[in-house]
Amino acid sequence: MRSDKQSPMASKKKEKKPLTRKQRRRRALYIGVPIAAIVIGVGVGFAMGGSLVQGIPSALLSTLTHHDTLTQPENILLIGNNARNPAGPLDLSSDGEGGGQADIMMIAHIDPIKHQVVLISLPRDAMFAMPQYNNPIPKLKTFFFIGAQLQPNQAAQLTVQAAEKFTGMQISHWIVTDFQGFSDAINAVGGVRIYVPARITDPLHSGANFYPGWQTINGQEALAYIRVRQNTASDVAVNDYQRDDDQAQVLLALKNKLLDTGNDFMNLGKLISAWNKDVATDMNDSQLLAAARAARGAKMIHINLGTVGDSMDVASAPAPGLNQENYITGAFYDIIDPAKVTKKLKPYGSTGAWTGITLPPPSQIPVQFYGSQATFQELQQAGYQVTYMGSGGTYPAEIDYPAGDMAWGLQVGRTLATGNSLVQPGSNSSAVVVYAP
Repeated sequence: MRSDKQSPMASKKKEKKPLTRKQRRRRALYIGVPIAAIVIGVGVGFAMGGSLVQGIPSALLSTLTHHDTLTQPENILLIGNNARNPAGPLDLSSDGEGGGQADIMMIAHIDPIKHQVVLISLPRDAMFAMPQYNNPIPKLKTFFFIGAQLQPNQAAQLTVQAAEKFTGMQISHWIVTDFQGFSDAINAVGGVRIYVPARITDPLHSGANFYPGWQTINGQEALAYIRVRQNTASDVAVNDYQRDDDQAQVLLALKNKLLDTGNDFMNLGKLISAWNKDVATDMNDSQLLAAARAARGAKMIHINLGTVGDSMDVASAPAPGLNQENYITGAFYDIIDPAKVTKKLKPYGSTGAWTGITLPPPSQIPVQFYGSQATFQELQQAGYQVTYMGSGGTYPAEIDYPAGDMAWGLQVGRTLATGNSLVQPGSNSSAVVVYAP
């Protein structure tokens, strides 16, 4: 299970006043839908012929033939707020019990030239430097929480800024929804049909309980499916990257349901009505319709930025430059290689990814290793200055770095790529000590 305690308030916090209805919704849009569905689902449905849909205001229908057309690729940041019972999609939990971070982050790269939509999943737990904020868990998802406490609310704006640095891509617009909104959308179209590849049960967290095969799921089931934390029945949906794939699968199913030319297409009006209260965006009707027109019939591609091997359990320790405190609280972090992100996203306009985390090359890191010969050889081949100390490895792997040299430990953790290595300060002042299978 990967969970964090609620992060303290950012140092730049101002006294929070209740948001007005207008501030919470940003703008009362006729077309509000969850995550990527807003551009590849409902909007596409409008572009196909809104006159077929019952319940759409005539004022909007009159714009369908006059909306703008995208001529160049556009990037829209799609954010899923994990707050419980928020006053609006941009707000924190109303009960004070935690939540209010960007649990889901995707960039919808809409390319009208290549006629494709690329959904780029950003790793929410990516370690990301935020030296201007007093936040003990410096992760990409945390910017939403920090911004939600500012007045006026800057949750979306701070998340956009961080996502632009992380990917090296310019983001034109943002769309935010919360978990209730996601569930409402699925219910509004009468559920979606998905393929479950293996048995999934998560009674302690999401409540998911699925058997393999094709099935139609409702909103509550869809939310449980994309939020599995501990699958006790198989090795499916057991990490954030598999969950990113599940999210993309459900969104594609929603898109397909909305584009059904039969009776299901008539559910579009219900979806719009259900979603007027659940979505915030900086896009106007014309911009939404332009994106929808470009996405209509486009090929859909999903990209994950990283793998489960990038994940590790980093213990509390001094961390100069990562936050205002120069000290981080222990949690699971994804240590992402910016060079790999840049290479993967270069076809979509990345000019250089950034995390603020600089790792030295393996050749500069001395390692004392306890464990199997196979893992020892793996470290040798990676270029570390490694000395074999004998057996005695542990599982999960334990990586003890010299005080002040966290970057050494993080680099070794990336090389071992176990997904659950413990990286912590050690007593050896000259080398990283590794205990691994």
